[in-house]
Amino acid sequence: MREIKTVLTTVNYDEEHLDRLVKAFAPAEVLWFDKKDAEGIKTVLDRIDVAVLDDDLDDLILSAPNVRWIHCSHAGLNKSARPEIFERNIIVTGAAGRSAPSLAEHVFFFALSHIYDVYRLYEAQKEHRWNEFSKQYQQTKGLNSKTMGIIGLGNTGKAVAKRAKAFEMRVLGYDRLDFEEIPEGIDEFYSLNRGDTIDRILEESDFVVLCCRLSDETYHMIDREQFEKMKETACLINLARGSVVNEQALCQALKQKKIGRACCDVFETEPLPADSPLWDLENMMITPHSTPRVADIYSNALDILIENIGRYRNEQEMINRLSERDVYTK
Repeated sequence: MREIKTVLTTVNYDEEHLDRLVKAFAPAEVLWFDKKDAEGIKTVLDRIDVAVLDDDLDDLILSAPNVRWIHCSHAGLNKSARPEIFERNIIVTGAAGRSAPSLAEHVFFFALSHIYDVYRLYEAQKEHRWNEFSKQYQQTKGLNSKTMGIIGLGNTGKAVAKRAKAFEMRVLGYDRLDFEEIPEGIDEFYSLNRGDTIDRILEESDFVVLCCRLSDETYHMIDREQFEKMKETACLINLARGSVVNEQALCQALKQKKIGRACCDVFETEPLPADSPLWDLENMMITPHSTPRVADIYSNALDILIENIGRYRNEQEMINRLSERDVYTK
């Protein structure tokens, strides 16, 4: 059994969830600090062997000489995927999966908004116009006739695939890993580890959905070359991280109508600068890196953490652990 002696946590949980966290780590000592209390945190750094953080890890936490496991209580860990954690053999895990149902719903908010062209529909409603959209919808096909290509089959990607099948879509899936069993809802599966590329996803999909991690491996995965391979009517949906897409190439592809639309919740610079040309493109839909949360988000996050406490103590493979392939240095 691997022992846990002292835990530092900065998570902003209510009393009920914090109490559950403390009990899960027992008999270890758990020290809670406000994440902004750098001076207080400094006083205990030489004592801790585990840290549970509300944000990404930083230089302060990495200066703890005996820390062996750092858990960041959120999903995207690209800011924490630093080379030094592997040089020091520090385990870093996250809470990916806690919001997968809502993130999958966000994908279909985008997809249906594209199919129904909600902006023009709203303008027609304000102007009391009926026939224009009656005719438009007679020429528009629903999701049930479309192909959705999902790049990244983690928790969110798998949740998207299940919902796509509920809409009777054809679903293509791509992941860097291979799977012993193809995830539910995937009609055709491609894997980087098998030598596959994303080309067929790009060429055949009406919706290209990005759910992958941001790493040096996936930085600007979608660039000018990839936009050239997509259908002119295709919709790109990005719920991964902004830098998976070359934003300059995206802007050019939209202006030149290389693709039909882009719907993005994430951007290379956040908040998206007010002078970004993306704001004014008629075939661009923007949400501000914000999704309605699942009702039990804190319980979900704690379930993942508590499972990992047991795995850590038993020296087992841990959920959502960063690997050297996740390193992000851009």
